Amino acid sequence: MSIFIDENTKVVVQGIGSQGTFHAQRNQAYGTEVVAGVHPKKGGTPWEELGVPVFTTVAEAVEATGANTSMVMVPAPFTKAAILEAHAAGIATIVTITEGVPVHDMTEAYDTVVRRGGARLIGPNCPGLISPGKSNVGIIPADITMPGKVGLVSRSGPLTYQIMHELAQAGIGISTCVGIGGDPVIGTQFLDVIKAFAEDPDTEAIAFVGEIGGSEEQLAGEGIRDHIPDTPVVGYIAGFEAPEGKQMGHAGAIVKEGGPGGESAAEKKEILEGYGIAVAMNPSEAAQLMIQRLA
Repeated sequence: MSIFIDENTKVVVQGIGSQGTFHAQRNQAYGTEVVAGVHPKKGGTPWEELGVPVFTTVAEAVEATGANTSMVMVPAPFTKAAILEAHAAGIATIVTITEGVPVHDMTEAYDTVVRRGGARLIGPNCPGLISPGKSNVGIIPADITMPGKVGLVSRSGPLTYQIMHELAQAGIGISTCVGIGGDPVIGTQFLDVIKAFAEDPDTEAIAFVGEIGGSEEQLAGEGIRDHIPDTPVVGYIAGFEAPEGKQMGHAGAIVKEGGPGGESAAEKKEILEGYGIAVAMNPSEAAQLMIQRLA
């Protein structure tokens, strides 16, 4: 099995410009069923690069194609509207790749779509997700991984790619990899994904990639300790050399001076190891720890 996406996933792409087209073509070439594009001024025309129709609205695309997943690739100022439109059309899983989305916009989108609407919102500012051999929605390179038993969840795209590649080199595949994004407000948290992995009979181990700032990794560790203590879990926290008060990469990756504690990489490592979770200091070590745990 897998989580969130599988061979039954039908994708509508919101944002069919150069980047949307490029990544949708890669997803389609992998075997993902990309069924439509959406553009308010191009409805009724063919999306020639993918051989599927373009609709004016998501609702029209859902009615005509049965799309159940959206990949949002529109510019940041229009992302909130795109998310809300997908949700109103009945899309169950909304994968938002766009970066630079205003925090206020995401707060409103989260409240409507996730808290009150019950839909699955992944991102923004994320690489998407892949269930190897089944479906790929987003910008994750499919050739660096293969089907397997390890569930992987991460704030960072590039670090995830490295871990997936190193695991694949050791013959270890992935059930699903979910890039949740690193913005201050995101639709799906570490613990949400870990709970889904815990319920997936084909996920036998979990790896997660966190960053400095916030407490989501600690909350995930508590959930692992309390609910799946016997599952092999490996963590990696990026930012061991990060200075206090300086943003590093993602908007959410910052250790606040005078904060509540537990926000630095070293502090998170200590807390997670107290929960019985092996924590690496670099991606290569994370892959090696997982290899050891599965031996």
